Amino acid sequence: MEAPIYLDHHATTPLDPRVLEGMLPYLREHFGNTASRNHVFGRTAAAAVEEARERVARAIGARPADIVFTAGATEANALALRGLAGGEAPHLVTTAIEHRSVLDNARRLEREGWALTVLPVDGHGCVDPERLQAALRPQTRLVSVMAANNEIGTLQPLAALGAIVRGSQALFHVDATQALGRVPLDVEVAGIDLLSLSAHKAYGPKGVGALYRRRRPRRVALTPLYEGGGQEDGLRPGTLNVAGIVGMGQACELAVHEMASEAPRLRALRQRLLARLEAALDGLRVNGHPEQRLAGSLHLSVDGIDADALLRGLDEVALSAGAACSSGLVKPSHVLQAIGATGTAPAATLRLCVGRFNTEAEIDRAAARIVQRVQDLRAHARSDRGG
Repeated sequence: MEAPIYLDHHATTPLDPRVLEGMLPYLREHFGNTASRNHVFGRTAAAAVEEARERVARAIGARPADIVFTAGATEANALALRGLAGGEAPHLVTTAIEHRSVLDNARRLEREGWALTVLPVDGHGCVDPERLQAALRPQTRLVSVMAANNEIGTLQPLAALGAIVRGSQALFHVDATQALGRVPLDVEVAGIDLLSLSAHKAYGPKGVGALYRRRRPRRVALTPLYEGGGQEDGLRPGTLNVAGIVGMGQACELAVHEMASEAPRLRALRQRLLARLEAALDGLRVNGHPEQRLAGSLHLSVDGIDADALLRGLDEVALSAGAACSSGLVKPSHVLQAIGATGTAPAATLRLCVGRFNTEAEIDRAAARIVQRVQDLRAHARSDRGG
């Protein structure tokens, strides 16, 4: 039996062995609580956290003091949105393709009295800067736009959007969960005030993330989501996950260091996969921007195929799939709805994302298996129709 092929790096990434190696001492001999500064165990743990804070900060062009460690990007997004003081008739602007951790919190703020504007996107999933400019009001408190979409891989023009937000009184929040380690991030260049990160999307451990919170030239004031301690500048109470934080710092450093060489390799693997699928199958459509996208991201609609049936025959290839039309079984993705990729004809959508440890041989084997499964399903459908 050949090992299964992992092509679902938007969902999570495997822990890099180098990251694990850096974490192990803090799971064993250096097990201290960072709050216990009166002895060497606590001081060792605290020093490791501060070193990791510096590594995360360098990865996004920030100052270490601006980094708040969290349990992941979902918590960081919630803190960024719900931690802001409302002010008078507060207004929030976001987009139709954000992650649910942003959209659900935005809707909660709307129920609590905020005005909410959800910007549409074009057929590639891109935000129009002119639409953002038109949406801003004197009461706009926050603009929240993801850097890279978790389904279709589209990259947003952060610098252009940030420049527009800087011309207002609003703050600019970016969910950079999928972008970390995959594309350059610089909070100063893009004028970002708040930025959410997750370690496990960058070959780090699960259960740890971070929120960048600008302190200067203007300080972003946040209210903690819950009380119970003074950790992380009072914004995230609770005993710190030292080993996880160390792993996140190591993962960020490795990803940024290797980005220049890794991105072209991933892009070549993605193109290799697409070329093999297109050579053997008709009825394929690539979703997302053809160029402004994550290097390893490939999102396809496959005509005439049921997504559940496709997945049931692909146990050896790990990918994500969903329906591009409402079949009564699978609800269409809100992202696909936003870009107009849901139609009336049956179609399966495949989210494939190649990663650090994938090889050309794996890509070729995965492509062959997907092609065979699609051809089998189409042949079966023709047989059922008597064709």
